[in-house]
Amino acid sequence: MKKITIIGGGSWGTAIAQLLADNGHQVLLYLRDKKQKFNINQRRRNAKYFPQKELSKNITATLNLQEAVNLAEIIFFAVPTYATRKVAQAIRPFITDKKIIVSTAKGIEEDTFLRNSEIIKEVLDLPVVVLSGPTHAEEVIKGLPTAAVVASLCQNKAVEVQDLLMSASFRVYTNPDLVGVEFAGAIKNIIALAAGIADGLAYGDNTKAALVTRGLHEMSRLGYTMGGKLLTFAGLTGMGDLVVTCTSMHSRNRRFGIKIGEGLELSEAYKSINQVVEGVRTTRAVYEWFKKQKFDFEIPITREIYNVLFNNKDPLQAVDDLMLRGPKHEIEEVVQDLDW
Repeated sequence: MKKITIIGGGSWGTAIAQLLADNGHQVLLYLRDKKQKFNINQRRRNAKYFPQKELSKNITATLNLQEAVNLAEIIFFAVPTYATRKVAQAIRPFITDKKIIVSTAKGIEEDTFLRNSEIIKEVLDLPVVVLSGPTHAEEVIKGLPTAAVVASLCQNKAVEVQDLLMSASFRVYTNPDLVGVEFAGAIKNIIALAAGIADGLAYGDNTKAALVTRGLHEMSRLGYTMGGKLLTFAGLTGMGDLVVTCTSMHSRNRRFGIKIGEGLELSEAYKSINQVVEGVRTTRAVYEWFKKQKFDFEIPITREIYNVLFNNKDPLQAVDDLMLRGPKHEIEEVVQDLDW
């Protein structure tokens, strides 16, 4: 039995806590809401996210961050990317080099273009394990069969986290490609926004298939350029996560995109979803960073989503511009090496 702390009492933090508790581990769930703490400790419910789910007695909620860190052997960051640096700085005084840090957010820091593991490594100077893949909290907490990936530059730590999480309903693979896993997890949220917008415009299955396929190409090329392995993007953290995020109503990025496609303004869409939508910040981070580079390729889906979100571009016009962009006689990449 391990002593584990989850920092973040949202849907994903709660689902991970339940998974680990069901595996027999003692879990301390750090959060900031007194009412949420009371409900978890006294009523065994996280009423805001899973009011019908009775939580394990192995889970204890706390408002004391120092206690949460000091008692833990393994610490999961279950906060949005924009909060990762702040959390890392807050726990730095209590960290020792014996603790294992696990990052679960799927985003990129806007000002620095750093991945989550890079932010944590910069602040805490510890190796990081990343948990990623097609893992909607709403299904994980129900014990529905799920497969995920843990990635790290340190194989021993990846295997240790793999053993912690593995269960009859949650299968975990390891992957040394930290760059590819994190870029796949972040950029697929941009494509999910696009898929949602298409749904909001009442487009069909052909559109969705085209977006998923071309989106995979866009995220793979960018991730590969940044040092990721191409095969990673064909796996669970690439194609797997992309498919589930572009098709499921559990996906807040897709739901947000639907609202934009239906005509809501950015602020109105945020109010409608009432949860963090990683893809919005990631779109801005990727596009603003990409503009400063001198790559010999484009990221047209990201560009159009950026313009819709931040330049008030009509989504219908964005679709037209995607469909009619040059060159006119373009060959699909997968057949370019074949002879006619």
